Amino acid sequence: MRNREHALRVAGMGMAGLALLLTCGGAIAREAPAAGKPRIAAAVPVRAITSGPEAHWFAYYDKLQFDVANRYVLGNQVTFEDRAPQAGDVIQLGMVDIEDNDTWIPFAETSAWCWQQGCMLQWIPGSDAEVIYNVRTEDGYASVIQNVFTGEKRTLPSPVYAVSGDGKQAVSLNFARVARTRPGYGYNGFPDRNEEVLHPGDDGIYRVDLTTGESKLIISLADIVAIAPDDTMEQGKHWFNHLLFNQDGSRFIFLHRWHKGQGPGRYTRGFTARPDGSDIFCFGEHGMVSHFIWRDPKHILAWSTEPDGNFFHLYEDQTEHVEAIGAGVLKVDGHCTYSPDAQWIITDTYPDRDRMQNLMLYRPKDGKLVNLGRFYQEQPSDNEWRCDLHPRWSRDGRYVCIDSKHSGRRQMYLLDVSGIILAAD
Repeated sequence: MRNREHALRVAGMGMAGLALLLTCGGAIAREAPAAGKPRIAAAVPVRAITSGPEAHWFAYYDKLQFDVANRYVLGNQVTFEDRAPQAGDVIQLGMVDIEDNDTWIPFAETSAWCWQQGCMLQWIPGSDAEVIYNVRTEDGYASVIQNVFTGEKRTLPSPVYAVSGDGKQAVSLNFARVARTRPGYGYNGFPDRNEEVLHPGDDGIYRVDLTTGESKLIISLADIVAIAPDDTMEQGKHWFNHLLFNQDGSRFIFLHRWHKGQGPGRYTRGFTARPDGSDIFCFGEHGMVSHFIWRDPKHILAWSTEPDGNFFHLYEDQTEHVEAIGAGVLKVDGHCTYSPDAQWIITDTYPDRDRMQNLMLYRPKDGKLVNLGRFYQEQPSDNEWRCDLHPRWSRDGRYVCIDSKHSGRRQMYLLDVSGIILAAD
């Protein structure tokens, strides 16, 4: 599918005046939006590792996309981009061999997916060959653990959301409910059995044993509403979203959300808990918690509201200690992750007034900000199928992979940040 003549490279150039050059059938073409401005500007080497006519993307930013050797990069392939997926819409799952002409290697298909988070495709931690992803069955949703080289697979009766660092357990939720409460983040095709119930006691977060496949409800929506309830909680439907284990698997994050009773919008609280659902702790209780990541097993970085305002805040789990990070520098919400050595934060932005998405690195120890690039995205007809950059690190911290639609179709791009990360300063 790929060859080096079709690879996109921008190397050693500064941000000012940089335009993307594409090699297409031997002709060099400058991409530009209607206003005549370049669709991409980059300060580090960047290349496309997928190409059309199909679209490719990985989706969310907090999953393991690179294998342990940093050679194989997971992704999804789809033939349309202009509507919500329905039950019969199938995507191809594959990986790009970035050491062999960016060859696309397909290995599976699924019809359990959404635009913002795909099918939860990710490498099993600790494995150099196995991945996990969600699938649709006649009865609902399930997950598959597959060896991408031999094709050997086994199916678990429950879908997964996040996998622990030892690869032995996962946490999950009701994807049908999320599809209705937050379109673009759940799966369409099956009804929510508690469609008319605001906060059911028999649905919520599930713990999944990846060896036996056993699934158990550990925190219900009724359970979480009973913790510090207020009057708004009886005015809208509740759901869980965005689950993520810490590095040692001792705790996981989840967001508790509910719709506002009148008009659009939602309330959000952030929580952590042990894998069995016990020892629940609220780390964000001022109405808004957005994107987050674990810095280490005890600290959470999250864009959130605190008395000091809306900033990235660093929370110490199970304590009241919280501090703003990058205040005055990181000014907007973004999909944030720490580099493997935890020295850098990479984050992105939603499109600005020029429809440009910004990608940047920030070093907390000295406040250094590095702008990596700007990427154009047309206004989609529905925000559900927008294409966020969702930056993901390679395991060695030398590369970042993003999804971008600046070419007109979403594709995956590899940015070389080693010159920044490995610099002596």
